[in-house]
Amino acid sequence: MSEATTMVQLTEKLKGNVARSVNPEGCRQEILNQIAYVQGKGHYAGAKKALIVGGSSSYGLASRITTAFGQGADTISISYERAPRDEKMLGTAGWYNNVYFREAAEKAGLIGKNFNGDCFTQAMKDQVIAYIKAEFGGKIDLLVYSVAAPKRTNPANPDETWRSVIKSVGEPVTGQNINMEENKLFDQTVEPATPEEVEATKHVMGGEDWEIWVNELKAAGVLAEGFKTILYSYIGPKSTYAFYHEGTLGAAKDAAEASSHKIQKTLNDLNGEALISVSRAVTTKASVVIPIFPLYCIALYKVEETTGTHETPIMHKDRLFRDMVYGDLREVDDQGRLRPDAWEQRADIQAKVAELMTKITPENFNSDLTGYAEFRREFLQLNGFEVPGADIKAVDLEALKKLEP
Repeated sequence: MSEATTMVQLTEKLKGNVARSVNPEGCRQEILNQIAYVQGKGHYAGAKKALIVGGSSSYGLASRITTAFGQGADTISISYERAPRDEKMLGTAGWYNNVYFREAAEKAGLIGKNFNGDCFTQAMKDQVIAYIKAEFGGKIDLLVYSVAAPKRTNPANPDETWRSVIKSVGEPVTGQNINMEENKLFDQTVEPATPEEVEATKHVMGGEDWEIWVNELKAAGVLAEGFKTILYSYIGPKSTYAFYHEGTLGAAKDAAEASSHKIQKTLNDLNGEALISVSRAVTTKASVVIPIFPLYCIALYKVEETTGTHETPIMHKDRLFRDMVYGDLREVDDQGRLRPDAWEQRADIQAKVAELMTKITPENFNSDLTGYAEFRREFLQLNGFEVPGADIKAVDLEALKKLEP
């Protein structure tokens, strides 16, 4: 007698700019599409054993894919994802990304180990270090730190929890934002953060935990000679400064850069590197909920149609690692940061973006005038919808429950 099946229809559901549904088959196909992109660029010398903190989606996942399928590295990823439970809760996209990445890695003869839990905890750090020692060859030569989190518990005081906020600093900021659920452009005011909120955001989104990870890994003796570690930042154009670079997120990024200098001193005796990479604007689960930011993105994406410089996370991170982290085409600013965002920041592109932003209205934002269609499509693809090669309309819940990340 065959096992019972529970077929679940797949429908995209949004609450504002947050996905409330997932297409597992689309996630699988998206993993394969990104792998094919990297393999199409060819192999390049790089890491052999990599740890990605935050490797289940967006930039972290893209970093893992190019490290594994571009460099041939075994990888470990830490993420906090939900497994499928019932018809209303099919799990998170990151859960399926972990499952299907591991399957693809193992098929290619690579290790694709996944840890599901809170990367901020000491217990997770101990667990990962034990695995590296016992089953991962004893050393790693790359740590990618790509974490966007809403909260973090103070490691010195378990009764204190810091919560990050996305706010301006000093003065309120008013602009236009996009509601993808309703396909509407609306006016939004971002209230300034309190000093306590700024500090809490720095604790969560800055470099403190990155420092702890490197210090713990080094103390455990699991860092290889020439070890590299990298954290992603964003600066953007002046038009986004008020709500990003000069807001709470910018304060956190400044704190992370201070951490990079401390980490570099820790790594000098290993001939290692602590790198900050200034990323370009892309469609991620984090970027779409940044106030006012989507408006800038849809203008940028439209301008980039004519310049051929638009990049998705996998395109951007593959270029970063291939050309800059392990290649000889590094673009570095006066602060020592890698600048793969130079394409976005070209003066001619920014001038056209600024001009286009003045022409966008609630009546025309969802038209050929802007890159909204591409922006929305890329967001849906993060959750497995509108993925080329995946047209499945229903899935077997019982089969999904058997998947292991």
